Amino acid sequence: MPRPLRVAIVGAGPAGIYAADALLKSEVAADPGVSIDLFERMPAPFGLIRYGVAPDHPRIKGIITALHQVLDKPQIRLFGNVDYPNDVSLDDLRAFYDAVIFSTGATADRELRIPGIDLDGSYGAADFVSWYDGHPDVPRTWPLEAEKVAVLGVGNVALDVARILAKTADELLPTEIPPNVYDGLKANKALEIHVFGRRGPAQAKFSPMELRELDHSPNIEVIVDPEDIDYDAGSIETRRGNKQADMVAKTLENWAIRDVGDRPHKLFLHFFESPTEVLGEDGKVVGLRTERTALDGTGNVRGTGEFKDWDVTAVYRAVGYLSDKLPKLPWDIDSGTVPDAGGRVVQESGEHLQSTYVTGWIRRGPVGLIGHTKGDANETVANLLDDHANGRLQTPGSPEPEAVDAFLAERGVRFTTWEGWYKLDAAEKALGEPQGRERVKIVERADMLGASGA
Repeated sequence: MPRPLRVAIVGAGPAGIYAADALLKSEVAADPGVSIDLFERMPAPFGLIRYGVAPDHPRIKGIITALHQVLDKPQIRLFGNVDYPNDVSLDDLRAFYDAVIFSTGATADRELRIPGIDLDGSYGAADFVSWYDGHPDVPRTWPLEAEKVAVLGVGNVALDVARILAKTADELLPTEIPPNVYDGLKANKALEIHVFGRRGPAQAKFSPMELRELDHSPNIEVIVDPEDIDYDAGSIETRRGNKQADMVAKTLENWAIRDVGDRPHKLFLHFFESPTEVLGEDGKVVGLRTERTALDGTGNVRGTGEFKDWDVTAVYRAVGYLSDKLPKLPWDIDSGTVPDAGGRVVQESGEHLQSTYVTGWIRRGPVGLIGHTKGDANETVANLLDDHANGRLQTPGSPEPEAVDAFLAERGVRFTTWEGWYKLDAAEKALGEPQGRERVKIVERADMLGASGA
């Protein structure tokens, strides 16, 4: 009797869960069946939805409900707190599975190569996001001494960082932030946040809803300089062809022409200012130097040679995420991705690395929204199933599911399960209940393992 197709997915964020969903919806799932094991280095699943989305964005957290329905399926098992490659290597996985899909995402900050970027008081946005999202592997405290802060970048992560810095701790208390984050934000001295983009309003990468949310806080006065509202032929073309870009530009125009109000925290959105240097004294940030830019007709910009120094004592760069290199897999150092063809991992020789696939940010880089992630997973899984149908997958020596449990037990790996997530979920909700909050996130890895019954 033919056995189910055995697939390992490394990374239990949206990309990995969508790949599992695509497998479950395939014809193979009906006959002879699929058996999927998700390996996740964190004790809890959901990846960047849990550790990359700002706590005051419950709408996006709602995606977890849809992911839940996939992980509830009996053909799927979760192995949390299992690290690739330290706890389980590619060769180990090959012994148990017909195919392996990597969906490990991106957690590090992309570099910004300007003088002074390494000064004390200059931070990567990803590190700050990990702190306020209660990631177990980062410090429990964050220095929030600066009254004037610069955020470099015009994407949604830059908006999240600026908004969290500009809101009060009490505004964020109804969310799931853990006590150490609440205490840290309570001591935050920031009164002025300056967000810098080197191009214009039509080129900003904000999503319209995220941008408008900035203005909903009773404590944040959003300020846009009318001088920064400028469009060339390329910008107008962008607005015509991209509804989101047009909505963003309209919102910024409206803010630029209104009177400045009296909300206590000021959040400035600056355009046509290209950061050229973080200024320092005694090893600490004391300012930011930008060069004024001008549109060149195509929607791109050129420097004008006109420089300005901004009085800030902390700088956060939000210029993109970078994936961690995966051992045993080929690597494109420029894009920070695993080279692939339709999700099939491609070696330097141009050959497909047998039975090995990628999806999500590790495949295409940290861009795109949930819809892109879904489409990505569907394509990768379609090619995996094509390889299966044509006999191109390798045959594992120990395909029975219990062999994996025995292997992890022998290695002494303390892992969490999907049932364990339900326990952790209940524990976090119980912590929130006395305060009338939906949940309070548990931060310490040992506490997460304990609550999960690992």
